[in-house]
Order: sequence, then structure tokens, then C-alpha cells
Amino acid sequence: MPRIWNRVRIIFVTGTDTGVGKTFLTAVLLAHLRRTGCHALAMKPFCSGGTSDVDLLWELQGGELTREEVNPFYYAQPIAPYVAARARRGPVVMLNTARDAVLRTAEKCDVLLVEGSGGLLVPLGPGTGAGPYTVRELIKSLRCEVLVVSRNALGTVNHTCLTMEALHGKSLVRSSIVMMGQPRNDTSSDSNVTTLRRMLPKERVFEVPFVRMKFPRAVRLKKIATKLQKLLAGLLGGL
Repeated sequence: MPRIWNRVRIIFVTGTDTGVGKTFLTAVLLAHLRRTGCHALAMKPFCSGGTSDVDLLWELQGGELTREEVNPFYYAQPIAPYVAARARRGPVVMLNTARDAVLRTAEKCDVLLVEGSGGLLVPLGPGTGAGPYTVRELIKSLRCEVLVVSRNALGTVNHTCLTMEALHGKSLVRSSIVMMGQPRNDTSSDSNVTTLRRMLPKERVFEVPFVRMKFPRAVRLKKIATKLQKLLAGLLGGL
């Protein structure tokens, strides 16, 4: 596995939208890595609304990190962090502060999985110019690898291609696309992966089948990681 900054491998999990499966992918990758003996940790630097995603990542790590380390910047309202901060409903977080919080956690492990908030252009905090910095700028500052999660459903070709264009328009690092299976297939489901591979020939496109989650989630995810170990190993090796 390649290392970032010759110290630790940082893999950033972003998405084409909110609710596309970023938390599931981050969690199952974490369970897979730790099951294979890799000292992996995971965090979600920015979290808005409910904390179930943070709680799941914290539980999968056996409490090795505090909840504050898993999620250093929290906003009670389910809106973009920058918007919440401007309304004085959460912390104002500068880019360097966000980057340093990630790097402090990275020093504690061999592989750090970082789950992003929403999509690539979600505003996180005040920028150096007139506008805010986004998830994309945080990724760039970390010089990390990127997994772009998208749902295998109608509309995904446009959303995924636009996300990849925005990602590589800033000359960022290696990336792969992970298509998440849905509870019900639609007319596009059988062709989306093939279409994206043809439209984005330089990208590796992986497909994760739909898995219905059951409680307790952490126990279930560990079992899923075992069943998907070949796929997950290929995904990690494909970056």
C-alpha cells in the first residue's frame, strides 16, 4: 500500500451527494482493515445533524479514539457546516484547523479513513478569498487518496462525471469510484458501471452490492467485511 507523506496512508471517502453510502463504505473498510491486522482508524471531521454515523465509527474502533477525535466539529442542524457557522450555530473552522485535526489522528495509525460531509463542494468554513473552502480544498490540503461513492441508480452518470471533473480539475491525487447497490434496481442499474468505465477510462470503478443493515450495526458490518474481503482488498489495492 502506498503511504502518504511517508508516514501514514490517508484515504478520504467523499460522495456525489449526501446519503449515497459513504458511512457504510468507510465502516466496512475499517472493519476489513482491522480484521486483517492493519492498525486502521476512521473519523468524520465534520458532522451535521444526527451522530449515528460517528457512533458507528467509534464503536468499530473499540473506543480507541474518543468521540471528539472521531468527530471534532459538530453541528446540530443538518445543514452545511459553513452555513451553520455563519448562523452562529456551530464552530467556525478554518482550513488549517480542519487539516491539523485529521493529521493528529493520522499520527496514531497506519491507515486513516476520513469520511467527508455530503459531496465534494460542500462548504466547510471561511476561505482565504471571498468564498468558503470546501471538502475539495480539505482533500487537496491532505494530499490523500480519494474514494468517490455514488449510488447505482438513474442520474448517477451525470453526478459521478461532474464530481470526477471537479476533483481532477484541481490536480488532486489518485482516486477510484465505488458504485453502491440500491434496494431496488432501476432501468439504468445494469448499464451504469459499464457506461462510467467507458466515459472515465482512467478511473477504476468498483461495484458494492446492496446489503440490508441490521442491528447491532457494528456486529453486522464485521460480518459483511468478511464476506466482501476480496472486493475490499481489490478496492484498497486499486488506488
